This record gives sequence, structure tokens and C-alpha cells, in this order.
Amino acid sequence: MSDLNDLYDLDEQGRPEPPLAAGETATLLGFLDYQRATLAWKCAGLDADGLGRTVAASPMTLGGMLKHLAYVEDHWCSRSLHGQDPQPPWDTVDWKADPDWDWHSAAEDTPEQLSTLWQDAVARSRFLVAQALADGGPEQPAKRAWADGRAPSLRWILCHLIEEYARHNGHADLLRESVDGLTGE
Repeated sequence: MSDLNDLYDLDEQGRPEPPLAAGETATLLGFLDYQRATLAWKCAGLDADGLGRTVAASPMTLGGMLKHLAYVEDHWCSRSLHGQDPQPPWDTVDWKADPDWDWHSAAEDTPEQLSTLWQDAVARSRFLVAQALADGGPEQPAKRAWADGRAPSLRWILCHLIEEYARHNGHADLLRESVDGLTGE
């Protein structure tokens, strides 16, 4: 997150505050970085037991969330936006046999592996989004269309990523509180 320190004001948890008065793209990217930093905060300092904790009947874990959101980043920014083929570890997964592989397989990974996987996916996404913005702006369509032939715009993809993080950050609040009582927004 050190590269963001120069771009944004940071809150008490070290999360970059989205700009108060900026253009559309800067605002979208600001909110996406804020959501990413919220997930990082909720997962910070946890060992394998902490990342593997569940709440109630849900099998959801913070470790699974890190791996799932790494997959989401790669799926939308590498595969959909730029039309790239899946890269490791996603390229060998039998998604039909286990559509929730990203969530389930996280239990086999160390906290360091999960953190690195997610951080690398975020770094790739930032690079690919910047490249797409330079090549055509937020209205440009993704290179990989959906089955019905429609392709989401980069704007849609950024909004979807914000929504995906915001949804899971709510889950992360509950999971982290169950580990050590850490609460937040």
C-alpha cells in the first residue's frame, strides 16, 4: 500500500480515503482501493487458524475470501477485460467439479501464500486497469464477451469489483470479530 500513500489521505487504519471531489475514474479507483485496503486490514496479522475461522453455519473464512477475491481480480481484469487466458493457479482448476474451489482450497494454503496471491492479483489488476484506461477509458468494452454476446464496460467492471469487495468486507467484519474481537466500520 505504500504507493497509495502519496495518492490519498489515509484513515486511522491506513486505508486510502477516496477523493472527495474528483472525476469519475479517480472516484471509482479511490473507492476500489479503499475496499481493497479494508479487506487487507481485516486479514492483517492473522495466522492460519485465524484465517480459517468460520461463523455459525457458513463455511466462509477470511483465507477463502482472500483467495476468492484474488480470483475475482484476475477474472475481471485479466480474463474479461483483456481477454487473457487463466494463469496459475486458476488454469488447472476443474470449476465444474468444484465451483467454489477458490474458497475451499484456501485451507491448504499458508497465510503468506494467500496474502501474496491476493496482493499479486491486485497489483496485476491495477496495471491492467491503468493500461485499459490509457487505451480507451472507462467506457471501453471488455475483450471477452459474455455468452449472449454483450461485453461489460471497464466502468461496469470497476463498479462490480467495488460491489464484490463491499459485500465480502461485511462478511470479513463478522469473521474478524469472531477471531479476536477486532471491530470496525
